[in-house]
Amino acid sequence: MSIRIENFTKEHIDAVIAFEKELRQQEPNTYFWEIDEQYIRNMKNSFEDSRFADSAISLLAYQEDRVVGRIDASIVYSHFDGTVYEAYLNWICVLKEDRHKGVAQLLLQSLKSVLKEKNIDTLVILTAGNEEATKFYDTCENIEFCRGAMIHI
Repeated sequence: MSIRIENFTKEHIDAVIAFEKELRQQEPNTYFWEIDEQYIRNMKNSFEDSRFADSAISLLAYQEDRVVGRIDASIVYSHFDGTVYEAYLNWICVLKEDRHKGVAQLLLQSLKSVLKEKNIDTLVILTAGNEEATKFYDTCENIEFCRGAMIHI
């Protein structure tokens, strides 16, 4: 399987929408947000919004002309100590039939390379609570599990 990693730019939106629709067909009880006109409009608008330029990192795994995986992270800025040294993993996903073939590892390695170029040395991850996600993160190097929480606002 030949996989190439590309930055997600607005030229990739149609391929990403096709990827997300395929995800929902494969796992209908897993992804709970609708791919409607507002969702697509928000995605398109994110490429015109300057806030995303410095903080959003999104990479796509392509097999030929088809997106088979995606990883998204956000750089975390804080006045806490005046440094930028961490990012938050928003999402990593691979189409079901392309899992267990190294695609997610390749996406994660590519993200880590981008973060290193930006002098970011920590990636914060809130893991999904399913067995497949747990198995994936168990295979990752230099990972430290700690207690976390999430507040929905």
